[in-house]
Amino acid sequence: MAVSANRLELLQIADAVAREKSIDKQIVLAAMADAIQKAARSRYGQETNIRADINPQTGEMKLQRLMEVVEAVEEPAREIDVKAARTRNPDAQVGDFIAEQLPPMDFGRIAAQSAKQVIVQKVREAERDRQYEEYKDRIGEIVNGTVKRVEYGNVIVDLGRGEAIIRRDELIPREIFKYGDRVRAYVYDVRREQRGPQIFLSRTHPQFMAKLFAMEVPEIYDGIIEIRSVARDPGSRAKIAVISHDSSIDPVGACVGMRGSRVQAVVGELQGEKIDIIPWNENAASFIVNALQPAEVAKVVLDEDAERIEVVVPDDQLSLAIGRRGQNVRLASQLTGWDIDILTEEEESQRRQKEFTERSTLFMDALNVDEMVGQVLASEGFTSVEEVAYVDADEIASIDGFDEETAGEIQARAREYLERIEAEHDARRVELGVADELRDIPGMTTAMMVAVGEDGVKTIEDFAGYAVDDLVGWKERKDGETKFEPGVFSNFDVSRAEAEQMVVAARLKMGWITEEDLAAEAEAEDGEEAAEGVDAAEGADA
Repeated sequence: MAVSANRLELLQIADAVAREKSIDKQIVLAAMADAIQKAARSRYGQETNIRADINPQTGEMKLQRLMEVVEAVEEPAREIDVKAARTRNPDAQVGDFIAEQLPPMDFGRIAAQSAKQVIVQKVREAERDRQYEEYKDRIGEIVNGTVKRVEYGNVIVDLGRGEAIIRRDELIPREIFKYGDRVRAYVYDVRREQRGPQIFLSRTHPQFMAKLFAMEVPEIYDGIIEIRSVARDPGSRAKIAVISHDSSIDPVGACVGMRGSRVQAVVGELQGEKIDIIPWNENAASFIVNALQPAEVAKVVLDEDAERIEVVVPDDQLSLAIGRRGQNVRLASQLTGWDIDILTEEEESQRRQKEFTERSTLFMDALNVDEMVGQVLASEGFTSVEEVAYVDADEIASIDGFDEETAGEIQARAREYLERIEAEHDARRVELGVADELRDIPGMTTAMMVAVGEDGVKTIEDFAGYAVDDLVGWKERKDGETKFEPGVFSNFDVSRAEAEQMVVAARLKMGWITEEDLAAEAEAEDGEEAAEGVDAAEGADA
């Protein structure tokens, strides 16, 4: 009866541990079996191959020594020759294992302690694996928990089946939690670490607000209204862009709710953060004008290559458009993905006058004409000497006060000027030691060759080492502001796509890549885009 009681107790312990740690009972029994195997090896010798089995129904434990069948025995503790093996099992073959039953053993104090450590370690590993597997697929969800403790401003949250952390910089400013408080947060990362899985939560993440709206607005949950982008200054102000896939439903009104009930529920969760709900628009200019609300916009000028936009506002709207400490324009920029420059109507007028004067002076100096002719060309929309030199002659001749002879003379002077500048650039190129072979790169001009030469690049091989950012420049955030770092070609009218084609052409000439590589890369990108399209369609169906 004592043995039966021990068996029953073993199963009860396994059940209790499995329930407490929320892991499979089989894992606990396997950990116990491993512990028994380790204890048995300490008695029979570490080199012995021992297997312990625990019956999950009865709790009966079997202890066996496994001997591998071999032709010639080299390790007597683990191996047995074929002849001896066949006295126990006539069908034994080389590579089989012969099991020899071992008698039940009594655990000494040291063996029991060792077994306990093995069980604790295995159960802890299983618990960590369970936590990681459970939460790794919940990235992007909102979870609820209870504050367990606060350490150096970081909040440790008990999720019931695991622990998570909200770091100090992921908390809304001036937000204070204490032991026992209920907290709702966004799971933005789950990592395996040495001390176990780490679940990272955030209350400042832009998607936290998007998910809160999805919980409050049934149309978002159902996919009728879509949140396209979110920009937040946590605890202060936020902007959210929404679009409706049903023309009969107003996306802004649905998110605001009856008497503001829906948006107020989100505002309450975010400690009073003011939220501007913006209708999303495919037209970038219209979208940016909406995003700058409540300021009124008089005019916008887009530079699509640089993803930059100039917004002109009335003088009395400037402070409203910029917002306190630049908050309004900064959030609008984050929401739209465009860099936004804000000018007053007076500033824009002064700038246009300055540009007009500069162009007039350029034409006067380059074409050796008087001020009136220079101003006429500038006012007709010509921006460069190249335009004047190569535009259809009739276009110049059609200007009031000009005739065909005047147009021909102006174009002749423009071409002569360009030839002189080209000669000067070529002389500078030779002086810098830039090789003629760079002309073979499509789109490369002599002025560009001078620019790369001044950057220390002399050959196609040197040019092939450029990154596209080196040529067209790049943006980086410094001190909370996005700053543009100019590239070698920033003063030239070269788009990112054109710069990339030039670098690829140089690398093809050097043999660093092949046409087959480019074709394979393009095919892989097409496959990824197709897969993303399928995923998006499946998400919409769901």
